Amino acid sequence: MGNYLESLPDGWTIYLWLVVGAIIILTVLYWIFWAAKNEQFDEDIKYVMFTEDDKEKMDPAEYAKSREVIKAQIASRERFKAKEAERQKQHA
Repeated sequence: MGNYLESLPDGWTIYLWLVVGAIIILTVLYWIFWAAKNEQFDEDIKYVMFTEDDKEKMDPAEYAKSREVIKAQIASRERFKAKEAERQKQHA
């Protein structure tokens, strides 16, 4: 193997780096599209951590927003579970 690598012409490593770089870029793009498709870029996710006990500590508008976000997250979870159940039915 060492003799083979020494017999290659000068500058062959740049092509190896180009291929590896292209693979990395394609992998990153795939995961970005996956994340967008699976609701991973939700900026309001920070409101999920609040509970009913935080009502008096929060601004009323912010508290209302946290309740809306939690309802949306529960609905998203139910959609996911329904899709997963349908997928399980199809494979069974």
